[in-house]
Amino acid sequence: MITLSSMQMKDIIYIEDGTKLGHLTDIEINVDYGRIVNLIVATKSKVLGVFGEEREVIIPWENVMRIGQDVILVKKSNFYISEPSEKKQT
Repeated sequence: MITLSSMQMKDIIYIEDGTKLGHLTDIEINVDYGRIVNLIVATKSKVLGVFGEEREVIIPWENVMRIGQDVILVKKSNFYISEPSEKKQT
């Protein structure tokens, strides 16, 4: 058995080229069937090497190939990438 908190500590890695995508931030569960539907991963892309935009990548559960001790290996196809999140100004 694996817990959400232990999954959040693992790196999400593309199986095709070994690129690190980010860390798991949330999961979507179909409560009618009791199954995980999507993994939600927060990523940061750097602009000019300094500033970063945070985006969420939604990975369908079918794309999860293996959950290891330190990493979660996923396929690249069928991802949904959200728009950059806007930081609230106070």
